[in-house]
Amino acid sequence: MIRTSAITLKGNPKDVIGPELKVGDTAPDFEVVDTSLKIVNLAGTGDGVRIFSVVPSLDTPVCDMQTKRFNEEAAALPHVKIFTLSMDLPFAMKRWCGAMGVDNLVMLSDHRSGSFGAAYGTLIEDLRIHARAIFVIDAAGVIRHVEYVGEVGNHPDYDAALAAARALAA
Repeated sequence: MIRTSAITLKGNPKDVIGPELKVGDTAPDFEVVDTSLKIVNLAGTGDGVRIFSVVPSLDTPVCDMQTKRFNEEAAALPHVKIFTLSMDLPFAMKRWCGAMGVDNLVMLSDHRSGSFGAAYGTLIEDLRIHARAIFVIDAAGVIRHVEYVGEVGNHPDYDAALAAARALAA
């Protein structure tokens, strides 16, 4: 499924592969790798409240700030697991986390197959990156908050995603 001109990158319309998920949808399965190259699927992310923070690349300013913000927030959310997903190589993710002191998040790379991006509707196939998005999933695997950021260079609504996660974890 191709969503034509679903988002923009520097004002230019971009097509996105995958469905536009909505609150109440069952979270789709996927297959990515962590920074130790271990394969991770939806079940492998646990059965509690989860935030999936999707970024195009950690080596860009907004992605850097988004990931650092969720790393800081994770310390105050002990019952919520936060994952950052991108097409960055696992080695680059590990290097970036070490250099930035990011240690409260789980980094997941979709570089092998684009499985997450195709399942969650974030894959910008022609650039082989993800569109910026946030998904909050409850313990039953149901999506309780979704945000597809319309312009890739813009920040997501952190407060809305964090409020959804806090409410579910309470």
